[in-house]
Amino acid sequence: MPKSKTLISIVGPTAIGKTEMAIKIAEQFNTEIISADSRQFYREFEIGTAKPSENDLSKIPHHFINNKSIIENYSAGEFERDALIKINSLFELKNYVLMVGGSGLYVKALWEGLHTLPQIDNNLREEIIQFYAKNGIEGLQNRLKKIDAVRYQTIDQKNPQRLMRAIEIATTVGKEFEEIIHSKKSERDFKIVKIGLNTSREKLYERINQRVDQMIEKGLIKECENVMNHKSHYALQTVGYSEIFEYFEGKNTLEKAIELIKQHTRNYAKRQVTWFTRDKEITWFEPTDFEQIMNHIKNFSKL
Repeated sequence: MPKSKTLISIVGPTAIGKTEMAIKIAEQFNTEIISADSRQFYREFEIGTAKPSENDLSKIPHHFINNKSIIENYSAGEFERDALIKINSLFELKNYVLMVGGSGLYVKALWEGLHTLPQIDNNLREEIIQFYAKNGIEGLQNRLKKIDAVRYQTIDQKNPQRLMRAIEIATTVGKEFEEIIHSKKSERDFKIVKIGLNTSREKLYERINQRVDQMIEKGLIKECENVMNHKSHYALQTVGYSEIFEYFEGKNTLEKAIELIKQHTRNYAKRQVTWFTRDKEITWFEPTDFEQIMNHIKNFSKL
């Protein structure tokens, strides 16, 4: 039986305009949006994660935003399970559903399913923790680069928890992460049209710098103060928060912290583009190409 329902998936680097485009498309199809941004799950913070505004949320129903507390972990596999349930329920009433977000592993989990990752030996985990304590985050980066260079290029290199997890998996399985997650593809009973947004590096970096300045104006410093007690949580060991925490600890001036946020966000955007451009099913557009994207979706749905 042909697949009659279509998931419109919008991906691309941070600050490119995915949320704005998703809302415009959702309005055209009278549908709802699934967020696949792993930092927007947590309700305790929003400025540093660039969540949709209250106005945006009032226009179109969004799912998987503010659905978890920071004290909870939420894996890509759990997101796959929960998002599929929500998508299928929406398809009972709608022919189109949107998914938007730049968290590559969470997006991929929904597109293709995830291979079951291995159980990690406690002795190995403890050894890696001790290695981190002795050698710091640079030691983790160098160790991962040696055993899984591809994952090193796409991972959040400022997040020690993710680096340690990647080292655990590569060491246990003896394979690169990409080889593991590509070893299984789950069939979906709906079509998926993959749309990528990107622009020139100069324009993207300008958008990133403007967004960071806006975050500071909106109160990112105060937000970081409010979540300081949770700074060890992996969701906060990331761009926009770790730099401000270092400022609080006297390691940097505020001016330097803001410049580091911009630099690290640019690095993150580059990794996102690297991750997504490997998928040849994604059709790329400028963030202003609304009409072209709408035509592409309609033509895809006829296939």
